[in-house]
Amino acid sequence: MGNRHADDAAVYRIGGGRVLVQTVDFFTPVVDDPYLFGQIAAANALSDIYAMGAKPVLALALAAFPTGALPPEVLEDILRGGVEKVVEAGAVVGGGHSIDHDIPLYGLAVTGLAEESRITRNAGARPGDALVLTKPLGIGVTVCAGRADALASEGAGRFFRRRLLSEAELREAEGVMAALNRSAAEAMQEFEIHAATDVTGYGLLGHAYEMMEASDATAEFEVEKIPLLPAARRLAARGIAPEGSRFNVRNMKPRTDTGAGVSEEDFLLLCDAQTSGGLLVALRDDAAQAYAARCRERGAASAAVVGRVVERGDKHLRVKR
Repeated sequence: MGNRHADDAAVYRIGGGRVLVQTVDFFTPVVDDPYLFGQIAAANALSDIYAMGAKPVLALALAAFPTGALPPEVLEDILRGGVEKVVEAGAVVGGGHSIDHDIPLYGLAVTGLAEESRITRNAGARPGDALVLTKPLGIGVTVCAGRADALASEGAGRFFRRRLLSEAELREAEGVMAALNRSAAEAMQEFEIHAATDVTGYGLLGHAYEMMEASDATAEFEVEKIPLLPAARRLAARGIAPEGSRFNVRNMKPRTDTGAGVSEEDFLLLCDAQTSGGLLVALRDDAAQAYAARCRERGAASAAVVGRVVERGDKHLRVKR
């Protein structure tokens, strides 16, 4: 299908109207628990297959590990977490490759199958469409705060600082990252979807920009409709954010028409770098609420209509309060 647009995976025709869909993704740990890291990294890699409207069937594990610095049980837990998440997706891990490296890395190369007629791409959003987001934003700022808490805890003998996050807030962010986008992808099969992508490192606005550029349209988001993790707004107001999110803000500011009342914290959260975030889906306005409700019924509890697609304006993005 070519690589003119920033699609989430490669698509290869295999005949009979069927296609192979392939992707690869890996990264360094975002949490301290190795098993949970494996689950999150696997969910993140699988997400690209779901964003294309395909069903994952096979995965190969990719791992780099400092064998001289960490015990082998840590790698075993990472791999176990990944395998169990792939099994939850209805696929299998058929093998993989590992190397000795100075820092841990883990991810998957994933193969999916789909009917070519059901493939969803970045391009195809139409003026009049609504935009649905299937997971809450704020993962980046929440993980950043969790890391700050961990560092403060290590130095507890030297100073005392009130924690930025409660255990419940951190656990919720971890649960969102580890959750598959399977429910949102399966719900897409019941509707006519015009475009879809997953929201990861470029934040909501960055991935929406790719979709709108490919679709020659403009996305208009309403801040008050966008679901957030419970601690996200409080943390953003305190200036807590990873460098990736700040980079996204600098990159997207000149590409976005920002309305009155949209605060710096609002814009940061819309640019917050997500790990294993949700899907952003464009479909007919009269079907959007039903699609969001179907996602929620299937387990994507935060799925919501967050904006709309309009005729292309001076910029591909608009944000209003």
